[in-house]
Amino acid sequence: MSDDNPHSANGSSNKSWAARLLQVFTGEPQSREELVDLIQDAEERDLIDNDTKEMIEGVLDVAELKVRDIMIPRSQMVTIDINQQVEDFLPIVIESQHSRYPVVTDNKDHVEGILLAKDLLSFGFDPAQKTFSLANVMRPAVIVPESKRVDVLLKEFRSNRYHMAIVVDEYGGVSGLVTIEDILEEIVGEIEDETDHNEDEKSNIKRLSSRRFSVKALTPIDDFNDYFNSDFSDEENDTIGGLVAHGFGHLPQQGEEVTLAGFVFKISAADKRRIQQVQVTPPEPGSAAGETTE
Repeated sequence: MSDDNPHSANGSSNKSWAARLLQVFTGEPQSREELVDLIQDAEERDLIDNDTKEMIEGVLDVAELKVRDIMIPRSQMVTIDINQQVEDFLPIVIESQHSRYPVVTDNKDHVEGILLAKDLLSFGFDPAQKTFSLANVMRPAVIVPESKRVDVLLKEFRSNRYHMAIVVDEYGGVSGLVTIEDILEEIVGEIEDETDHNEDEKSNIKRLSSRRFSVKALTPIDDFNDYFNSDFSDEENDTIGGLVAHGFGHLPQQGEEVTLAGFVFKISAADKRRIQQVQVTPPEPGSAAGETTE
């Protein structure tokens, strides 16, 4: 019996061939690297501006980060002892100007809860309230492992409406803390408010997030070393741009990366003659300086 539709036998194969042909012409990205290249191309053709491009790249980066990559380390945690009186810990609150504080007993491995600075207002404005107990006003502490994915934690922050989590290592010891602001800064860059110390707008080095910095290529190496506590030599090059170009061995294009002594340098802006701006990610605290790689 003959087929009434002579094209039906090859229908599926034709569809597959058409889909592949369409993919070739539309340039649909098939990997993260191709997607990044597509975003870079869109910025170069002025379809999106640089801020938008960096925000999209921030979203992609967050999907690959673990909490350990962005947390505030244990040594930098500002905590309050549960046995302290208001007059004892109030100077800490005033000086640090944070909105949340881990409440501990004995040491930072024993976090009992979280104190919200706004919960002190009722005590300060109620003269009839003679006693104040941290145990009565602190909120429960949320505990997360270092290995937790940052994008998953952001979803939990939003759905459960909390803003801070205590980070623990595989042995249960406290290794740091992370806030929703830390995650958002990985996407949109530094979020400054009226309590942040204002940086010189003309500064050569600007913080973008907890672990990313924007550095002008003309920044003297001595200034870079002072800021990051690094020890790059200035014998062959005077500026960071010269140091990075030497590390590449050629004049790099926008988007290229090189690692020098553990610092990752990514070209943010460059023309045919020189590097203009680099994005810098310092090595992890306590990690050994890496070899130069391209």
